[in-house]
Amino acid sequence: MGDLFDKVHGFDRAKEAIAAGVYPYFRALSDTEGAVAMFEGKEVVMIGSNNYLGLTTDPRVRKAAIDAVDRYGTSVTGSRFLNGTLELHLELDRRLAAYVGKEAALVFSTGYQTNVGTITAILSKSDYVIIDKDDHASIVDACMMSRAEMKRFLHNDISSLERVLADLPPEAGKLVVVDGVYSMGGDIAPLPEVVEICKRYGARIMVDDAHGIGVTGMGRGTAHHFGLTDQVDLIMGTFSKSFASIGGFIAGDKDVIHYIQHNARSLIFSAALPAPAAAAALAALDIMESEPQLVQTMWDNAEYMRAGFNRIGYNTGKSNTPIIPVMIGDDFGTVMAWHALIAEGVYTNPVVPPGVPPKKSLLRTSYMATHTHEHLDRALKAFEVVGERLDLLSKGREKVAAI
Repeated sequence: MGDLFDKVHGFDRAKEAIAAGVYPYFRALSDTEGAVAMFEGKEVVMIGSNNYLGLTTDPRVRKAAIDAVDRYGTSVTGSRFLNGTLELHLELDRRLAAYVGKEAALVFSTGYQTNVGTITAILSKSDYVIIDKDDHASIVDACMMSRAEMKRFLHNDISSLERVLADLPPEAGKLVVVDGVYSMGGDIAPLPEVVEICKRYGARIMVDDAHGIGVTGMGRGTAHHFGLTDQVDLIMGTFSKSFASIGGFIAGDKDVIHYIQHNARSLIFSAALPAPAAAAALAALDIMESEPQLVQTMWDNAEYMRAGFNRIGYNTGKSNTPIIPVMIGDDFGTVMAWHALIAEGVYTNPVVPPGVPPKKSLLRTSYMATHTHEHLDRALKAFEVVGERLDLLSKGREKVAAI
């Protein structure tokens, strides 16, 4: 007779790295000021965060959260369907819809719940959902939960998308879901071509813009960046990146949002976003609207680092956003590079399979409006030192030359 927990006792994937003291995951920061953090007693330049506009420690965002605690307490203790909706939530719904250029929006407690709730609400087992192979895990999970038939196309490959759509029954409901900005590669979806193909085959379009809102389109997202807001059916965003909070939202036509509001199980059966998180997101939105120069500063910092990495000899793939992957290639080398960079005072994110395909392991770096050139130069110097020490640069130079 099999034991359900056999897999637990046989799980040893991380044990060797833990024993060697180089396991990079689930390790705690003791303090953070956004661009700089304290990690196990050492000050590090933080280039591993999604805090793109640097607002997590902005005094105005902090005060908004504190004031909300004083007024509303720490939790709403109920779902938005019942007692959990505050005036703050309704204001955030309205403001977000206006910001991304849609009729209506709906705030969820997390970005993951937003994707799960939205996709499962609008799809049924007679429908098809078509996703990019690099789409976020929350999209994949939502598609499987929806009972719709899931199809996948090659990353950012329009001909692959067309082949998938051409094979589907014309009368079937179809939803194409893409990330606006891909969280590992740092590349932008070719939305104009996606829209054109979807129109041709009668498919609806959803853009997960978790890493696009506050970044692309002067902060208003990838659809705005391409001038396609009216031609994208659903725009999803999260608060755990540029909005310096936690939560997520979906925006679209008011009738569609009304339907999702009454059918999204992750909304109806979860407690609503706590008031401090909603107030922090609203304060961040105020700053995004009144200080658009923050977005430009973030982009300037990203371009400074991209040029620096390429000058040193690292391969940064096809990134064209403030997410800049540093391609290493093998799992052990990626973890060792992460460990060496920590020693040099720089915090990155090591990403190995299944987070990326086999032999595509990388260090994920990302940049904030609050990084100074001193921070960035410290990071580049550390990468140069570590690259020479671990013999990463010659491999990178060969790959850059081949692109």
